Amino acid sequence: MELDKIDARLLDLVQRNNRLSSEQLGAKVGLSSSGVQRRLKRLRAKRIIEADVSIISPKAIGRNVTVLVLISFDRARTDIVDRFKRAICKMTEVMSGFYVAGQADFVLLVTANNIEEYEDFTRRLVNENPDIKRFETMVALDRVKAGFTLPMASIACW
Repeated sequence: MELDKIDARLLDLVQRNNRLSSEQLGAKVGLSSSGVQRRLKRLRAKRIIEADVSIISPKAIGRNVTVLVLISFDRARTDIVDRFKRAICKMTEVMSGFYVAGQADFVLLVTANNIEEYEDFTRRLVNENPDIKRFETMVALDRVKAGFTLPMASIACW
């Protein structure tokens, strides 16, 4: 789908603050409220906007442990990879999961209330996935930046 500079500007605005009204967005991009609504509806229908979410402070809800987990398999066969992809989508502790090239096969961003809960998670992870050869844990000491904002300037200048 072709995106014009108005689409790019709308995407930039809503990914930074999805609570702006269509009137506020329209004023910023030079469209009517209904024009903004039509564009946003099209962008959602085409899955360019995948979701409208709020970023919640993990510590505010007791999720005090954030961990990056590197997973390696003996063999990265398609069936093993596909099965693992399906498995991590069902794991509520996994905030993000990436199938990667390099020293590991997957990188997971995992949250837990405490280190004991994380230990339970790793036991389940290894027991339910016998193809895991190795996993490495990196405990986050501080969340420096969190978000999903994509740079839009490469699509169209405004």
